[in-house]
Amino acid sequence: MNPKKIAILGSTGSIGTQALDIVRQNKEMYKATVLSCNQNISLLKEQIREFAPEVVVTGKSEDAQSLEREFPGIHFLWGGEGLREAAAWGDYDLLLNSLVGMRGLVPTYAALCEKRQVALANKETLVAGGELVMKKAREQGVEILPVDSEHSAIFQSLEGNRQNPYKRIILTASGGPFRNYTKEMLAHVSLEDALRHPNWSMGRKITVDSASMMNKGLEVIEAHHLFDAPAEKISVWIHPQSIIHSMVEYQDRCVIAQLGLPDMRMPIAYAFSYPRRLPFLSGESLDLAAIGSLTFEEPDMQRFPCLQMAYDALKEGGDAPCALNAANEELVGLFLQKRIEFMDIPRGLDHIMQKHHTRKISCLEDILETDRQIRRLVKKA
Repeated sequence: MNPKKIAILGSTGSIGTQALDIVRQNKEMYKATVLSCNQNISLLKEQIREFAPEVVVTGKSEDAQSLEREFPGIHFLWGGEGLREAAAWGDYDLLLNSLVGMRGLVPTYAALCEKRQVALANKETLVAGGELVMKKAREQGVEILPVDSEHSAIFQSLEGNRQNPYKRIILTASGGPFRNYTKEMLAHVSLEDALRHPNWSMGRKITVDSASMMNKGLEVIEAHHLFDAPAEKISVWIHPQSIIHSMVEYQDRCVIAQLGLPDMRMPIAYAFSYPRRLPFLSGESLDLAAIGSLTFEEPDMQRFPCLQMAYDALKEGGDAPCALNAANEELVGLFLQKRIEFMDIPRGLDHIMQKHHTRKISCLEDILETDRQIRRLVKKA
């Protein structure tokens, strides 16, 4: 049996490197045929040497040209068009999209247009363009496999119960590094504080989103599209131990949950092997007796208004989620550059969303245009 061919967009990031770890441990089952990297070219070179992909996408043309001289025989592409081309025409069986931000939308859509299987770790694809993307997936008969730990948990909790209506979906959240901070304390946190996530090792942008709880808000919107769930049927619970990754409550009040240690390789592996499960060659098993207790609490929307803004954007519909996502990406970028304070993120989001006039989305260009407009607004503010 030939190995399953995997295309990994964002191969040098947190999700991408863990995905390649799974490929590395299961060489007879998987082969990485497409890799992409925006900035970390030195790590990309190591990946090319180890995994010998057929296609590689870089962020800049000069990087692609330099690598082409160093690695003859590999097809190099670059930029957004390169990502789209690799997703549409690359030789692969499953596309893992682990790109950061809106860059993930076009290649996801391109893959679906060609009836390619997608494992999605780029939540912005569904936050900004969920209606359009899910419609295309249905038209093409392609199931999008979620890779976010929470959505993978929901996906697994729904398995075997698709014919049974659920009462609600429960997304769990660690609460991030500022779970117990007061409003006054949040006004003085630093970038370094925000990047110290208590449980997960993730990229810088998603770690800041976790600290503001915008990440959970984006996941609410993503869950809405993935599982056709109205906002009122999606709850968020703070669960500091990050052991229960999410739950589904059914009409008979039974709750099915997926549990595991905080290890992103598990949802990645499940997407790779679905509907089978891979044996893990490394890592510890979950020991609930050693953990001792699991706790839960309601999120405080006053201290973490980003979560409420995501619910509001979801209920507003149209391009409101796209506008929220674009503004958040720009504001988080400013915070990562230390040009604004942490609480300027929700303040800036509120300012932009108050000015935004929601419109309907009918095509991919509508989404991209809203994204461009909102980014310009943030830069002018």
